[in-house]
Amino acid sequence: MHGPAPLPFNALRAFEVAARTGSFVNAGAELSVSAAAVSQQVKSLEGVLGKQLFLRQGNRITLTDAGRILYPRVESALSELRDATRSLQAAPRRARLTVSVLPSLADLWLIPALAAFSGRTRIDLRVETDPVDLAREGVDMRLTYGAHYYPDHLVDRLFSDGLVAWSAPEADLPNAPASLPDEALIHTDWGRDYGMQPDWAQHFEALGLRRHPDLSAGLRVASTAMAASAARAGLGVALLPQRLAEADERSGRLRRIGGVGAQLPRDYVLIVPNARARHRAVQALRAHLLAVATG
Repeated sequence: MHGPAPLPFNALRAFEVAARTGSFVNAGAELSVSAAAVSQQVKSLEGVLGKQLFLRQGNRITLTDAGRILYPRVESALSELRDATRSLQAAPRRARLTVSVLPSLADLWLIPALAAFSGRTRIDLRVETDPVDLAREGVDMRLTYGAHYYPDHLVDRLFSDGLVAWSAPEADLPNAPASLPDEALIHTDWGRDYGMQPDWAQHFEALGLRRHPDLSAGLRVASTAMAASAARAGLGVALLPQRLAEADERSGRLRRIGGVGAQLPRDYVLIVPNARARHRAVQALRAHLLAVATG
């Protein structure tokens, strides 16, 4: 089966201008082509339609009955195309921002926060660990844990957080932290830059429990995001920042076991290079994220 023949756009345009100006010469002047070229385009359109569109009398042209039927429709269609083109050209371009974010903060907090962002902004999201050379990498905004790598930039505190034990709702595990078996505990290696982060022993101590778990037992992962994924999959109990796990709790993918224990020693922060601070799109996204963080 063959589709519809392509529209002879140039021929239709030549016909519309010739009909409006009443002359192939005038039409050629408007279209910046010769009168002969306009005449040839009209002839090709007449061949496609199988109808004569103009009566030619020397240098004068007059619309035939077929031409009078076709002209208002072609004129209207071309006018709509011109209006649509002008509208698109006049529409403001959407701003594009490059946002750099710590992996765990991206998965567990930023993505849900961006879902509610109604700004006319396109976001290129880059998930990467610290430190990031914001100027060299062309980053408009960085969300991370602690501002110690970025002393010369604008810093906003998003929130502080404390650790809570989390597991999959269907996991066959006790509801009390004191009763959790050592082999069910998921351990997070925070990396050399975050060596002072609390572990399970400190968490239990903060809960007032006299317990010294075997830190060599259980699953060991390399990031908070991996710990959350392992807990969702039923592989054990993850020690996760409360704010970062709340979206999973609301969706029923994680349940908390006990209350908030050890506090994280640093805040989660939003970093904006000073050179980008006055950018309207940066200001809009910054205001939105701060509202989500404090809401």
